[in-house]
Amino acid sequence: MTILILGLLIFLGAHSVRIFAEGWRDAQIARIGEKRWKAAYSGASIIGLVLIIWGYAIARREPAALWAPPIWAPHLTALLTLIAFILFPAAHMPGTHFKSVLKHPMVIGVALWALGHLLANGTWNAVVLFGAFLVWAIFDFAAARRRDRAAQVVYPAGTFSRDLMAIVAGAIAWVVFAFFLHGWLIGVKPLG
Repeated sequence: MTILILGLLIFLGAHSVRIFAEGWRDAQIARIGEKRWKAAYSGASIIGLVLIIWGYAIARREPAALWAPPIWAPHLTALLTLIAFILFPAAHMPGTHFKSVLKHPMVIGVALWALGHLLANGTWNAVVLFGAFLVWAIFDFAAARRRDRAAQVVYPAGTFSRDLMAIVAGAIAWVVFAFFLHGWLIGVKPLG
């Protein structure tokens, strides 16, 4: 569990600098330049992600059960994850209703993904992993909305054609991941 926690600290720590130390972040970017900042940020993120995957794989060998997930949990997780997969491209695609209404759809997608996986996995290592991502997403969303209000950000209205593009892209990615890659990469086939 130590490797998993270390990975979470590094990965979520890197992704939390803007939440908790935006002034320091801006000073570092001014000091070393945006390219170097992005390189350091990316390096920390990759190291953290590798440690998360490795640590979770080790922790899964001897899971400590906290509760038995309800029988409906995998189905709800599949639905929440599908929505999350749609919100990811919607966050990077200008002109969607998802962006104009939700403001930060990718962070909401992370929260839905984490919540779904918390419901479907009743082990201590799952609570640590998915709970950490859920808590991070809540803090990140609140910080992003504060930044939006301070900067008086107005998101442009969306179009249904852009929404459809996000839905199709997210749904295709979800099908590929849920039916093919999840079992191969994670070792669990969520939909049989």
